[in-house]
Amino acid sequence: MSDQILKLGIPAGSLQEATAELFKKAGYNIKFSSRSYYPTIDDNEIECLLIRAQEMARYVENGILDAGITGFDWVQETQADVHEVSELVFSKVSRRPVRWVLCVPEDSEVKSVKDLEGKRIATEAVGLTKAYLDKHGVTAEVEFSWGATEVKPPRLADAIVEVTETGSSLRANDLRIVDEVLQSTTRLIANKNAMQDEWKSRKLSDIALMLQSCLAAEGKVGLMMNVRRSDLPKILNDLPALKDPTVASLSDPEWVAVNTIIEESVVRKIVPELIAAGANGIVEHTITKIIA
Repeated sequence: MSDQILKLGIPAGSLQEATAELFKKAGYNIKFSSRSYYPTIDDNEIECLLIRAQEMARYVENGILDAGITGFDWVQETQADVHEVSELVFSKVSRRPVRWVLCVPEDSEVKSVKDLEGKRIATEAVGLTKAYLDKHGVTAEVEFSWGATEVKPPRLADAIVEVTETGSSLRANDLRIVDEVLQSTTRLIANKNAMQDEWKSRKLSDIALMLQSCLAAEGKVGLMMNVRRSDLPKILNDLPALKDPTVASLSDPEWVAVNTIIEESVVRKIVPELIAAGANGIVEHTITKIIA
């Protein structure tokens, strides 16, 4: 065991597997046991603890954890005084922000937040909801929901504030979105005192760099090809690239090798065009990390 240890919170629940998958891509293998809240990681300088994302920020704030992965929404909900190391745009379903939304039944007469004056709103994010109502000058009863929030309107609540990625659960329960309360992405946060420790600060910076490099590589592939020098201007003009492609001379002075990174979604369109422009020996390869 290393003398220097970083205490890192891993979010239990919906973000757990997505977090482990991202760390694995970055080179850190996290393994979970059904009987333990202490996942193992193949880095003897990191000690992991499995904590609900909703609680992460306050444990980081008070120093029980040096750092943790949680949503921006839960940092705002708890009003925890923490340092944000990095934004990590991933979630349990997609690679886009989640949304906290104000919803009512499809047949509700509520058209805006102003119509909820004096009404009852159920939500897991009580602090966020109260702040949102205060912003709009609305007084309503906000009660904590222990789960199954979507089924509460109209009998148990007039409206709900709920998190969604795709909106499918809301539609399945005949709910209509009135307004967006907050957009949230995942964050790597740290205790402010821990960030004053040179070793811990550098360790967290290294972790953030590797995680970001994996997210930057998602949806990208590498393309290598051989091109006649005479065809090179047209190839470079037509070739979309993350940055300027690398061009290297080959043993045959009339030919060069071109290496670039492009969006995977355009490969099926661009490859036929490259062949028509004179490229050959085209090889597509996987990109796992992009470090700018």
